[in-house]
Amino acid sequence: MGDGRESDDERIWRRLHAWFRLPAGQLLLEQERAQLGQVLTDLFGYHLLQVGCPGDVEMLKASRIRHSMVMSLEARAARGDAALCGEAAALPFAGESLDVILLPHVLEFAQDPHQVLREVERSLIPEGHLIITAFNPWSLWTFWRWLGWRRSSPPWSGRFHSPSRVQDWLGLLGFDTLQVRSFVYYPPVRHGALLRHLQLFEYLGRRCQPFLGAAYLLVARKRVATLTPLVPRWRLRHRLLPGGMPEPSARRDRAPRPEQG
Repeated sequence: MGDGRESDDERIWRRLHAWFRLPAGQLLLEQERAQLGQVLTDLFGYHLLQVGCPGDVEMLKASRIRHSMVMSLEARAARGDAALCGEAAALPFAGESLDVILLPHVLEFAQDPHQVLREVERSLIPEGHLIITAFNPWSLWTFWRWLGWRRSSPPWSGRFHSPSRVQDWLGLLGFDTLQVRSFVYYPPVRHGALLRHLQLFEYLGRRCQPFLGAAYLLVARKRVATLTPLVPRWRLRHRLLPGGMPEPSARRDRAPRPEQG
């Protein structure tokens, strides 16, 4: 990236930004921001980090945490003096220094999503919270991927992970999943005028298939590590022989043999 050429990750995020500017992407971000607003108001702390910014939409407005940061995943965004840029798989923060981390559609396009989650676990304080928004592989939108419709371009080129799989990954890292929300039930059409006539999909999806939305939001909390104290060996009591006599030591001094005259 130092020679001015665009990396593969930057190209993916640039094209993803372009998709989020389309009517379907804008409507998804609108619902996503509404879901985040209901979650962020109940989370407190000193430092909040958002990794990546799909669609350049403000997603932390509802948070009560004063110090909030948005870290871009594109080097070109670091040209400004106030811009923060980094890699999701190597967060530029000290261990146990953040209270809340938001990953908006990061896992689907990360080369190593497990490493991203390991970095999140390292950076969060005990009892810190992680919020993930992602595309759901079990939704109407997946049908378009199977048909091969624009499969080579984001968001269809991403690797969609189900909520249950992400929960398994988080459980291995010491997280407890607090809630999972599913949303967006309209087809991914490209014309805004047509979207306005598809409200029936939203109505039926929320009531008939609440867990099959095109996207989902997951909230998890990092567990506090508990240590089990070990009893030192020297504190063990001496065993007693019958009659209350203490057991002799294994080391015994031999009595001197009588001299032979």
